[in-house]
Amino acid sequence: MSLNNDQFYSRLPVNRIPLSELLTEAHLFYHVPEDWHVIITDIRGSTAVVQSGLHETVNLVATGSIVAVLNISFRANITVPFFFGGDGATFIVPASIKDTAIKALLLYKKNTQESFDIDLRIGTVAVRDIYAAGHTLRITKFNSSGNFHIPVILGNGLNYAEKQIKGEDYLLPGDFLPDNEVDLTGMQCRWDKIKPPESHYEVVSLIVVSTAEETQSAVFREVITHIDTIYGLPEKRQPISIPQLRLKSTFTKLGLELRARFGRKKFVEQMKTWLTNLLGRLYFRTKSGRTYLSRLVEMSDTLVIDGKINTVIAGTEAQRQELVTQLNILENAGRILYAFYASKESVMSCYVRDYKDEHIHFVDGAEGGYTKAAGVLKLKFVHLSA
Repeated sequence: MSLNNDQFYSRLPVNRIPLSELLTEAHLFYHVPEDWHVIITDIRGSTAVVQSGLHETVNLVATGSIVAVLNISFRANITVPFFFGGDGATFIVPASIKDTAIKALLLYKKNTQESFDIDLRIGTVAVRDIYAAGHTLRITKFNSSGNFHIPVILGNGLNYAEKQIKGEDYLLPGDFLPDNEVDLTGMQCRWDKIKPPESHYEVVSLIVVSTAEETQSAVFREVITHIDTIYGLPEKRQPISIPQLRLKSTFTKLGLELRARFGRKKFVEQMKTWLTNLLGRLYFRTKSGRTYLSRLVEMSDTLVIDGKINTVIAGTEAQRQELVTQLNILENAGRILYAFYASKESVMSCYVRDYKDEHIHFVDGAEGGYTKAAGVLKLKFVHLSA
């Protein structure tokens, strides 16, 4: 594996044009190398798990899988694209770290089963196999705010990989034995549920899928344009704001993060985390703490484009109804399928490598917003194919 290939994603240029323009600029997208691999984590039966009241646990388990893989890529000095999905995550990685990532995730799966009685499904599909099956996987980088940029995927390659991994006959090769240790350094879940910036706002978790790959970029541009027109620019619809941030105050509330990272044991580590959280209240009053909070808002991952649009937005009920009207027109024309879930709060879990520059914050609507929207979307697919 050449270094050049390992650094494929690192070397992609960052695009600073509006997203609605970027989506239809085909020359700014690049084919993922065929010797890279897609890795997907996904909670089996996540809709039922969310309905049983474990929606914060679902988000946390998904975040932990991202942290496990990103810590491996960081140690290897390789940047990889990844996508948070509420109840799981997707990564595209070079062959040089694929096996290490899978082994770490298998141990994380074991820990998740023991700590929460949740089954985390893990799978991998070679990009070469995605292309051989007739699907495309094109990627670019989009500067979404400040210094924060996200990967944007066009094509149905990741959707194909997900179907393979969720198939009943899918099994990882037997030579993947769990690692001895999984590094979840930097994983945090310290913020209580976050109310939207304005008291009359709601939080919408929205998923939009194009029904035809050849019109995907054009229809996504239309959808993003409607969101921009109705809700305003991304900073106007950002569900996270500094005045609404509240640290979790009790040891019990921090328990989810602690169990995910350390299992049911390691009491000393748990106490250390709790004390760190208490000290955080003082830190966030300092100049560097206030800078971190403003960067936190900037680096909140509220938009994921992985062959479908997944976004969490804050606004009024009237704005949502206006957006639904426009999305219904596209859906009735057979161009998209969509689903959403509206809640009164958002939830956030974090990956903090350092408090200055390296941190990212994964956002979902409260009560399992993405998972509930995905459940509705699944029913629409069933109805469509019936």
